[in-house]
Amino acid sequence: MMSSEFFTSWFLPGIWITVQVLVYSALLALVIAFPIGILRGSRLWIVRFLAGAYFEIFRGTSALILMIWMTFAVPLLLHIQFQPMAAGVLALGLGYGAYGSEIVRGALAAVPVAQREAGVALNFTPLQRLRLIELPQAWPEMIPPFNNLLIELMKGTALVSVISVADMTFAGNLLRQAKNESAPSYTLLLVLYFVLAFVLTRGMRALERRAKSKVGRPSETKVLFGGLRSKSGVDAVTGSSTAEGTGAGK
Repeated sequence: MMSSEFFTSWFLPGIWITVQVLVYSALLALVIAFPIGILRGSRLWIVRFLAGAYFEIFRGTSALILMIWMTFAVPLLLHIQFQPMAAGVLALGLGYGAYGSEIVRGALAAVPVAQREAGVALNFTPLQRLRLIELPQAWPEMIPPFNNLLIELMKGTALVSVISVADMTFAGNLLRQAKNESAPSYTLLLVLYFVLAFVLTRGMRALERRAKSKVGRPSETKVLFGGLRSKSGVDAVTGSSTAEGTGAGK
């Protein structure tokens, strides 16, 4: 069985490294997603082309292969040496930033045309319309898909173990190799990744409620597992009416 010394020496530092990789790559992805997503809606074809090229290239590139390429090929080709953790963060951030840009582009495109026309009527510049009208309304719609993307990114951090970053997956593999105990090590990893995903989901749903309240949209009641149910009586996942909303059962 796994000793407490092994857990404190490898799994606890591995959890911290996993969190660091997640935070750094998520920040990089967010910094990339917004500019690329906004530029993909530009009126200039060359801007749309360049932003779309970035999206297509990194959407179609394997994050694992990109990590390995940055770690082992770039030093030979460009004489630039990346630390394994930096290579992992860059690969994840660039790839998931491309996915996030599509979320930004879609949410901005969903803003009603009348809202943009109101900004034009108020003589707002395009930047003012984006900052004061479009982004505040699109942001609440971005959070649920961003939540899914963040969970996928968290699970994708396990790939950095392949390039010898000592995250918690690396610790689990080390335990399996050292003591030939696959069941306890991978069961523990399943639990740890679930706990991280659950905490992230709770935080993102709280952020979603806060964002919706700022733009005057109805918030949703808290449900521990499963879908969210809105106070208006419409299930946020299925769209069906509930007893609370229709008055049934009273």
